[in-house]
Amino acid sequence: MINLTTKFKPDLMKKFFKITGIVLGSLIGIIIISILIFNGYYWLGNLKSKRQLNEVQMVTENGFQFRDLNKNGELDVYEDSRQNIELRIDNLLSQMTIEEKAGMMWHPPIGVGKKGEVLGKPDVATLNMVSTYDVLVNKKMNHFNLFSIPASRFLATWYNSIQKIAEQTRLGIPVTISSDPRHGINNFIGSDLLGSDFSKWPEPIGLAATGDSALVVEFGRIANAEYRSVGIRTALHPMADLATEPRWARINGTFGEDATLSAKITAAYIYGFQGDSIDAQSVACMTKHWPGGGPQSNGDDAHFGYGKDQTYPGKNFDYHLIPFKAAFEAGTAMIMPYYGVPVGQTSEDVGMSFNREIITELLRKEYNFDGVVCTDWGIIEGFKILGLEIVEAKNWGVENLTVKERIKKVIDAGVDQFGGNMNVEELLELVKEGLVTEARIDESARRLLRAKFKMGLFDNPFVDVELAEKVVGNTEFVAKGKLAQRKSIVLLKNKMNADSTFMLPLQKNLKVYIENIHREMASAYVTVVNSLADADVAVLHLQTPWEPRNSDFIEKMFHQGKLDFDETELLRILKIMEQKPTIVCMYLDRPAVIPEIAEKAAALLGDFGLQDDALLDVIFGDFNPSGKLPFELPVSMEAVKNQKEDVPFDSGNPLFPFGHGLSYK
Repeated sequence: MINLTTKFKPDLMKKFFKITGIVLGSLIGIIIISILIFNGYYWLGNLKSKRQLNEVQMVTENGFQFRDLNKNGELDVYEDSRQNIELRIDNLLSQMTIEEKAGMMWHPPIGVGKKGEVLGKPDVATLNMVSTYDVLVNKKMNHFNLFSIPASRFLATWYNSIQKIAEQTRLGIPVTISSDPRHGINNFIGSDLLGSDFSKWPEPIGLAATGDSALVVEFGRIANAEYRSVGIRTALHPMADLATEPRWARINGTFGEDATLSAKITAAYIYGFQGDSIDAQSVACMTKHWPGGGPQSNGDDAHFGYGKDQTYPGKNFDYHLIPFKAAFEAGTAMIMPYYGVPVGQTSEDVGMSFNREIITELLRKEYNFDGVVCTDWGIIEGFKILGLEIVEAKNWGVENLTVKERIKKVIDAGVDQFGGNMNVEELLELVKEGLVTEARIDESARRLLRAKFKMGLFDNPFVDVELAEKVVGNTEFVAKGKLAQRKSIVLLKNKMNADSTFMLPLQKNLKVYIENIHREMASAYVTVVNSLADADVAVLHLQTPWEPRNSDFIEKMFHQGKLDFDETELLRILKIMEQKPTIVCMYLDRPAVIPEIAEKAAALLGDFGLQDDALLDVIFGDFNPSGKLPFELPVSMEAVKNQKEDVPFDSGNPLFPFGHGLSYK
């Protein structure tokens, strides 16, 4: 036995505990001081901000009533809704300081209180990393995007509150709020980060599976109404990228791999959100990701350093531009370039937003696009919490440049706005040092102001909170979304029985074993049993496999890599099929590699985001399936690896080809 008293003398132990106490006390002191400084900084910033606020009054001049945004008691041209928009922009620009112009060029995320409160300091629970007052008043920003949001009433209340803050700033420039898609069932690649109480529709790839441009226009109009009712006026979508690389994580946000189909759906989508032209009834579309983010090397996504390269082994760069041409013809208000480096396509291998040949030469000059160009999120700096970077910067090809050098390179490339970052001070330093001219800042500010004026935000930015509750998720919109879910389902296989009938639709007098389907919902159609042995039929709802990669904070949200099941899971599924006739529905956020399952299944369906009642309606014959595959399903992973990232329909002898889809009639 060890004699502890010989190891630790009493006086040594006293010294040990004394030192430990001093260290722990110091750490606690540092933490307390840090918290006090942290909160004090935002308290002082908020106080400074609030002292600058002045109420806006409605003023009447010669019978015309207007919002006196600059509080001078006179009708300025930019306050006059009767004036030509370009004249209004000229007048406002002439009154803006360089700080106010520079503030417009940043588009960071902002948080919303759970009950619609304006957040005065960072709040991890709502993913808010800023003080609302500080960014609006002190940093003079007025473009923000939303991640996690509360119920519609609270969101609309919050929106009106921040517009009230914005109108009380020196010139009363209104805020523009944006969002990624919020109407899908499996938002943001499997995460509920973008959940909402909006009506629920199939994901964009499911809209493509319907092939119905009229349905897509209707979706756009409904999403527009729901967005506008709570104050969202910029849609950070659609994705006009082509799904030519089946391993890519973002396929569920695209309209498939065929450029013609994607172009048709992209145009319909934009028309639904924007209308014939941008006006007070529009939600502006920021079409992405220029010039097509689909051909990622080995399918690895450009959110991560290992996936920074976009490759074109099939020399098919121009094919990926086809949906963007349709977006330009449809009048998309904005464009977002992707993170990736177009390897070998330009004179320097740098990310799209740093690349002058991609932005100015191709987008601005060749395609004559004069709308807003906004970078994808976080290309200047990564995302930090208390100084610790938890998401790396997407500064591919310019990693060795300083923050200021990156900002300058993006501006020189022809971009107007920086998504996700808020490096206003560094931009102002560039202007002060003569490295970026105020005339160049004016060029971008003009485009950004034009969008605000066209959407009527200067004339009335507020929403009706009571109306928001009636619009968002109303009965009609929900029903339309449910119909679209059903129309998007693809019947891939339907085995003929010995009596010449088909496996589907299933009869409702059977005993059914289910997996990954809501039991209570299924019980409304059929008798659900717990044991496979007691069942007449098995119904399995599965998902395209992926490789978990957890080195990055957001990486777990991305389904990348392999498309086939591991041996253990595959054998489990096949064993079920050996015991009972089995209907399989695959959630195809990417093209699954399932030759063994397809062979053994009594029936096989594909879905692109749905609620269980939609699937059950199809399985039990209450709805006739009509969807078509928006991409091919490869026969093997070897075929996937042998295909070219930029070329469609080239996985070689696919299990199911593009456009495949059966029906009951």
